[in-house]
Amino acid sequence: MKLRSKAAALLLLALAALLLALLSLRAGRAEPPAPLARPASAPQRHPARVPARWPGPGALPRAGPGARRRRPLRPRPRAERRGAVRLEKLARRPGEPRSFQAVLPPELWIHLAVVACGSRLEETLVMLKSAVLFSHRKIQFHIFTEDSLKPEFDKQVILKDVDSLLYVDTDVLFLRPVDDIWKLLRLFNSTQLAAMAPEHEIPKIGWYSRFARHPFYGSAGVNSGVMLMNLTRIRSTQFKNSMIPTGLAWEDMLYPLYQKYKNAITWGDQDLLNIIFYFNPECLYVFPCQWNYRPDHCMYGSNCREAEHEGVSILHGNRGVYHDDKQPTFKALYEAIRDFPFQDNLFQSMYYPLQLKFLETVHTLCGRIPQVFLKQIEKTMKRAYEKHVIIHVGPNQIH
Repeated sequence: MKLRSKAAALLLLALAALLLALLSLRAGRAEPPAPLARPASAPQRHPARVPARWPGPGALPRAGPGARRRRPLRPRPRAERRGAVRLEKLARRPGEPRSFQAVLPPELWIHLAVVACGSRLEETLVMLKSAVLFSHRKIQFHIFTEDSLKPEFDKQVILKDVDSLLYVDTDVLFLRPVDDIWKLLRLFNSTQLAAMAPEHEIPKIGWYSRFARHPFYGSAGVNSGVMLMNLTRIRSTQFKNSMIPTGLAWEDMLYPLYQKYKNAITWGDQDLLNIIFYFNPECLYVFPCQWNYRPDHCMYGSNCREAEHEGVSILHGNRGVYHDDKQPTFKALYEAIRDFPFQDNLFQSMYYPLQLKFLETVHTLCGRIPQVFLKQIEKTMKRAYEKHVIIHVGPNQIH
């Protein structure tokens, strides 16, 4: 009897040990997986393979016994809500924490200014949309407009104690993150306080060198459609001028300067800026034409080398080319951004249709170089795809 009892006790102990082992194994499998990070050597996938939509649960492979769990995907917003998303919400890119202000303090935000008057409302909204669409950092918009247009914007913001600012015309489109032009502030030397692109790449056929009746910067002048400014330096600088032998502060100089040259001015504020930097050339940083690409850079033949090598960074559709058929390549880009719903896939709903539209513009000089317009867009989309799909979903889970 004792021997039988002892054998039964040993058998029970063995069964208990086996049960404990099974329980610990199941508990180990149920632990949440560590965050999935992309290995440094992981190959980049070609952007053309991006899915049209995030795959639904039915499109994913069945989880095997050792498969990692993933967060459930958010349902796609209904179509009628697409246009109701506010710019403040859109400024948070996918994958960023919701409390963006806690990550990036206000003094590090990008400040973007625009003047919107008359019939420029749609252009202004599409420009702001392009800035939000391709950028990563928090952007504060400073919109100066008429009383009749104020209700169209979320709120009126007045410049106050802003250190640096990017001003753009309403007919500008960002084809890469605003963050990238903002970084040019770091390239200013100790005397530079503003940055603009040349008015023309070939001085002998430029407007200023042929027609200007007032002083202008350099050999071809500068274009004020995209202007990066260090306002702190501007406020503290005494500017040389043609009116008095001593320097004048910015706000004390503008009106007298206008009064002196008003009969010779054709292009308004741009002419005044050219006069100012003619007398103060050490204050200006000149950035390449890819940051202010206009029809002049391709309608007589391609003459912006930086855009040929790196692609257009900021498109400037002056002369109303977004709204007529004189430059269909510019118009196609404008309409693609205007009509793009934020919730859609960038490749499927913007990039591929844009390529098809460009095929219809090859009969124009600007349309013969589509890669110049698409290069930065493709690069920006590819970075977003790799960040939000390959890193967050995982390279081994894309099919």
